[in-house]
Amino acid sequence: MSTIPEIQFGPHKITRLIVGGNPFCGNSHFSEAMSREMADFYIAEKVVEVLQRCEEAGINTVQARGDYHRILHWLELYRRKGGNMHWIAQTASEMSDVFQNIRIIAAADAIGIYHHGSQTDTLWQQGKIDKVQDYLKCMRDCGVQVGLGTHIPEVICYSEDHDWDVDFYMACFYNISRQPRESNLVKGTFQLQEEEFRDDDAVQMCRIIRQTPKTCLAFKILAANRKCATQQSVQNAFRFAFDNIKNNDAVVVGMFPKTIDQISLNVSYARKALQNKQSALD
Repeated sequence: MSTIPEIQFGPHKITRLIVGGNPFCGNSHFSEAMSREMADFYIAEKVVEVLQRCEEAGINTVQARGDYHRILHWLELYRRKGGNMHWIAQTASEMSDVFQNIRIIAAADAIGIYHHGSQTDTLWQQGKIDKVQDYLKCMRDCGVQVGLGTHIPEVICYSEDHDWDVDFYMACFYNISRQPRESNLVKGTFQLQEEEFRDDDAVQMCRIIRQTPKTCLAFKILAANRKCATQQSVQNAFRFAFDNIKNNDAVVVGMFPKTIDQISLNVSYARKALQNKQSALD
């Protein structure tokens, strides 16, 4: 089994490569066709199989939204098969009672919970960002690591400037929330939304990530398939990510191994990028 460097996450140690849950739910952020292909591929048994393969490859953590009819069901099936990966959960904004959602996620052994980034961004755009603190307090009361998700760098700056009670940030490399938007998983549709992926976004978010001492989980480092034209471009994206985040940060990458073994490839790219970074420091 490949060894992936780990970081401290509260009382736990998590690998610096985390498998992301969007593909499991058919949420590609790339095209309606890809989203439907992911949804067709990821029946319950396939989700369990891919989680097992990720664990065998050395990944010890999965990030996935905390909905009841998909993720909790799939994680239970995975655990019945002996699966032991940690779970970092996103709140499910479509729930009628998100506070109850947080309590149920915590009871299902999530080691960390973060406020859904798209909902965070909506509250920011509406001038209601301080409402997020009520959800963060609920997470703290549940005894998990407390996180804030966002696609907007200024949100992290605001949280830091106002000393919010946050343990980690779920930080997107690309600001896809320049215009008001809602997650497809909340809306229950495959229809692609207008989302802009600009290379300068990643540079800006990495600068904000480096400014906070708190752990950041960087996601969409592959620009939702837009950096995947060749395996060299995928490898370059991994190297850029690890070169530009802190040593106590990790990356979250969705896996869709339908045609190639993305799991083994991504693990090898993460390990190589981290080795190169360490060699440059020595």
